[in-house]
Amino acid sequence: MNFLTGRLKILDRHIIGKYLGTFIYTLTIFVVIIVIFDLSEKLDDFLRNNLTFWQVVSLYYAGSIPFYVNMLSPLINFIAVIFFTAKMADQTEIVPILSGGVSFNRFLRPYFISAFIIFAVNLAANLYILPYTNTLKNTFENTYVKQGSPSVKGQIHMKLDKNTYIYIEGFDNKTKIGTKFILDNFEGDVMRKKIVAESIAWDSTKRSWKMSNYTIRNIDGLKETFITGGDKKKDTILDMRPDDFSAYDNIYENLSNRELSEKIRKESTRGSGIMNDLLFEQYKRYLQPLSAFVLTLIGVALSSRKVRGGVGLPLGIGIFLSFGYIVLNQFAKMFSIKGGIPPLFAVLLPTILFGILGYILLKKAPK
Repeated sequence: MNFLTGRLKILDRHIIGKYLGTFIYTLTIFVVIIVIFDLSEKLDDFLRNNLTFWQVVSLYYAGSIPFYVNMLSPLINFIAVIFFTAKMADQTEIVPILSGGVSFNRFLRPYFISAFIIFAVNLAANLYILPYTNTLKNTFENTYVKQGSPSVKGQIHMKLDKNTYIYIEGFDNKTKIGTKFILDNFEGDVMRKKIVAESIAWDSTKRSWKMSNYTIRNIDGLKETFITGGDKKKDTILDMRPDDFSAYDNIYENLSNRELSEKIRKESTRGSGIMNDLLFEQYKRYLQPLSAFVLTLIGVALSSRKVRGGVGLPLGIGIFLSFGYIVLNQFAKMFSIKGGIPPLFAVLLPTILFGILGYILLKKAPK
């Protein structure tokens, strides 16, 4: 019994080492290849803006490499499991393990220990690292790469609280300046205050808004008072921030968990139409790392049988399925944001479908 227990522990270490070693090695190769292609594509942008090597590394690749690692993790996880498991099967290592009295469920244990490690790292990265690194990457891209992309968002209507509504004709995300600003404040159905300003600008130092050429109209029954600012500027504190009017699609990836939760709370009052985007981003951070378990299960069940042709056939099927998983994720996001599918269901849909596939393959796997 002691000998058997010792052999099983050695087996666990062997599989975990193979799993994580293949995963890290393959992930590193893919990231290096992507960085090379990305550098060749954006080199003209770097040179046009006279960016130094250190600026490119510290402001862009310090943020983009974690993004690529997170994006590729499900794909590489799947390929790594299939590759080394199919190799074990081809070298007739799995048959003696199962014939020696080790159940298939027991054989899966080191795989799921490895999957849990990948799951924990991805979850921690989603919650605490990627919001910061995505800020670096997206700020750099929006400033230096997407210079031809529109930075102005127009026709903004927003409810700040139950009594206050604002309208901005256009807001420039680069200068943080909005034009034709209007604020209406109500008490029930009765208007109490109306503010009209030619422009409104964000003061990042004071963390407040500065109105120019403004008019304030206070209404108290039949009595009205007007305050005209003319060319003067007036500081005002409003419950809104420049990122509330962002014209860039990647702005939500930059938010910390606290900021994302706060934005969801405010959006429930404002109703500006971005709730699905926010909820999808929040659910994705917590639930997408679960793909490590599902893809590991499919990979083992698919590649644990020895087949003619060695590792080529299962590896080809694995690459096809992993790309299918990524495409399904993108379709789920699109249908959630544009098609009205509940964000929670959209985030879980790829995991549920591939989980069902994994269960079917597990039933057919060699025991």
